[in-house]
Amino acid sequence: MNAADAANAVVLLSGGLDSATTLAIARSRGFRCHCLSLDYGQRHRVELTAARRVAASLEAAAHRMLQLDLAAFGGSALTDENIAVPTGGLAPGIPVTYVPARNTIMLALALAWAEVLGACDIFVGVNAVDYSGYPDCRPEFIRAFEAMANLATKAAAEGRYLHLHAPLIDLSKAEIIRLGSGLGVDYALTVSCYQADEAGRACGVCESCRLRRAGFVAAGIPDPTPYLAAPAA
Repeated sequence: MNAADAANAVVLLSGGLDSATTLAIARSRGFRCHCLSLDYGQRHRVELTAARRVAASLEAAAHRMLQLDLAAFGGSALTDENIAVPTGGLAPGIPVTYVPARNTIMLALALAWAEVLGACDIFVGVNAVDYSGYPDCRPEFIRAFEAMANLATKAAAEGRYLHLHAPLIDLSKAEIIRLGSGLGVDYALTVSCYQADEAGRACGVCESCRLRRAGFVAAGIPDPTPYLAAPAA
């Protein structure tokens, strides 16, 4: 199949490790990938620069950046500067880095673009194994959103049903890294840290840094992440 004949897909691209791997997977399946990133007022906005690098590296057909200020609501350490990002390790329960309704909003925007493109496929890099307790990363949520989308759109009413792909949902971080490495993902281009500086250097101690670092160790692959401090165990 040549590029002109490939089916369109919308891929949510944050600029982090998981979304970069998801883009590589969608590309490997023959889709023309239209990447969507959201500037939602996150404190780690440098991830958006990473998203541009990743989209270019993996030859996305298009990349759009939308602005939606979820910081106006706050309620998360990622959107409210008055709430500290936890650095003491992973704790039980839903962490303060959970952003209310973020994945629901992002998927709704992806759905809108998919309808315009005539795309029946959306890819999202949520993960229910090495995740941080976020309720909108669970398989139940993915199934429910797909069902809702197929009730809510003109495309579905006309028989063109949406498929919501979450190819990382059951993988460990190490499995994700091995898979992405095999598909040519350059993880040095990605930013996962919740409080990375403007140069993209990671703090090494937030929950996202801990999961990322542990994944590279378990995968037996060198970690290309520039850390401001020695990575926490």
